[in-house]
Amino acid sequence: MTVDRHPSTHPPLPPTSDDDRISWLRLLRSRRVGPSTFYRLLAEHGDVRSALAALPELARQAGAKDYTPCPTGVIEAELREAEKFGARLICRGDTCYPWLLAEIPDAPPALWALGDTSLLERPSISIVGARNASSLGLRMTKALARELAESGFAIASGLARGIDTAAHHAALETGTIAVMAGGVDVIYPAENTDLARDIATRGVILSEQPMGLQPRARHFPSRNRIVSGLSRALVVVEAAAKSGSLLTARSALDQGRDVLAVPGHPFDARAAGCNMLIRDGATLVRRGSDVLEVLGHDAQIPQTPDISEPRHIIAPEPHHTPDTRSQEETRNLHQVILEKLGPSPIAEDQLIRDLGASAAQVTPMLTDLEVDGKIERHPGGLLSRTG
Repeated sequence: MTVDRHPSTHPPLPPTSDDDRISWLRLLRSRRVGPSTFYRLLAEHGDVRSALAALPELARQAGAKDYTPCPTGVIEAELREAEKFGARLICRGDTCYPWLLAEIPDAPPALWALGDTSLLERPSISIVGARNASSLGLRMTKALARELAESGFAIASGLARGIDTAAHHAALETGTIAVMAGGVDVIYPAENTDLARDIATRGVILSEQPMGLQPRARHFPSRNRIVSGLSRALVVVEAAAKSGSLLTARSALDQGRDVLAVPGHPFDARAAGCNMLIRDGATLVRRGSDVLEVLGHDAQIPQTPDISEPRHIIAPEPHHTPDTRSQEETRNLHQVILEKLGPSPIAEDQLIRDLGASAAQVTPMLTDLEVDGKIERHPGGLLSRTG
């Protein structure tokens, strides 16, 4: 039994009773049954119970010995866990199942949802990018997400650190969708626990995985196809030449979605993927209106400010206490600063705000890095990374 990419031209009717939902999940959670095989089995056998009954023989013919479908008790435990967390099961064909997602060949047969599922009925735009995002990339993400959200779009992303986190934060008040690689009750990374709690209250968290599942590397590509499949367009803000964001972009192209990218400095590895996408035909994005133009959306939105505009530098505090940090703490601070900087200069005071620290804390660190030749100062109070 192979997991092929067999598109279903006639979506199955969703389960309508508790017993049907259990059978639906039993088939989906059985070994070797992915979304495409799930749909093929339903198409061949007419209904989910017939497909379950036929599964052991099909598995035997494929060389699997002593095969049994997922036990009923496993599904009942999953349903109890979902009830405890207030998660809702959405099956393909349900009225609140995202209609764009239903169009992709390997659409999830079932999704768990935490939060306001009415948000899934709104048009959405997906924003993804680097986990080790630069300060400029984070600012660009927040501006894009905020502007597009103000034009009526829900913002979808994957709750990863960096660009994903910035996109969710910027759209939290207007509506954001977080797609998880594990169960909806398993927050990854743990540092986004508070953000996930806010999204579950004001937005919606989605996952095709069972409740309680800890994410593994193989789950993230599956998660990415949902992020791109939810939306008409995918915007990539920062991405390395080999990154999960580029895999998401390829999924979007396969799904017939518009792919857009924010250009970056040629010397910044975090911009390499975006620059490659633009080279290969992705639409270049400078502000939210570029995205709306591609989508044929005529809403007027504020212009994105010039992200390289010099600003007044915050002077060091005159009477700060001597630095008592350990060498390890100092190294960590240096690394955080370098991660925020790239070849494109940004204002020093903006960097300080992005770090969430005081000028007295950051300024000595900048001096150290400048002496080490790792950062460079430019006219107008701008800083950039040298290597």
